[in-house]
Amino acid sequence: MNNSILKSDSIEVEFNGRKILQGVYLECRQGEILGLLGRNGCGKSTLLKVIYGTVNGTHKYVSIDDQFVHKGYLNNQIAYLPQHHFLPNGIKMRTLAKQMVDPEHWDEFSAYPVYRDHQHKTTTGLSGGEWRQLEMLMTLYSKARFILLDEPFTHVSPIQVEEIKTLILARAKTRGIIITDHYYKHVLEVSNRLLLLNNGYTKMIANRDDLVTYGYISE
Repeated sequence: MNNSILKSDSIEVEFNGRKILQGVYLECRQGEILGLLGRNGCGKSTLLKVIYGTVNGTHKYVSIDDQFVHKGYLNNQIAYLPQHHFLPNGIKMRTLAKQMVDPEHWDEFSAYPVYRDHQHKTTTGLSGGEWRQLEMLMTLYSKARFILLDEPFTHVSPIQVEEIKTLILARAKTRGIIITDHYYKHVLEVSNRLLLLNNGYTKMIANRDDLVTYGYISE
């Protein structure tokens, strides 16, 4: 595995005169899971979209192995799981998977029960949790070296949460993953490193006490 590194530096975003992100820096290596924490509305989703390339910041610099990346979604460099459903209606899961999944890992992907049991269905035949699991499975099995996961533990059952954790940990062996979710305990359980987005800046988090110090959680 190449130990590639994704860097996002000097990220600034302003909406209606309010600075959402101010000089944000983060880096993520292949083989690790970076947890991104922060209160609702602090700009976590915006930051992921800037890295992915669908939101233009006032200023940004995103690179992989020190090579500038303008639009991360081009050339299968970065994949992104948004908060909302993105798989279209009316198309069977197998057809969508064939378009998204890395052929080299098809056998491994297609062995997952949630895909195997629902591959001939469209989204209308799925529960919300199954829909979310399939979106995540296809995203994590794409060709992208770096994966951005926005609220992966939301709108799924407790059993599905545990299945998703196992999947994320397995794929992180060969991918760099940045994950954010308001169910922060799940993020803590799977992450190798933590960042807190606070007042537009990212802060390194060494332990739970740091989260208390910055007011993210109570004692």
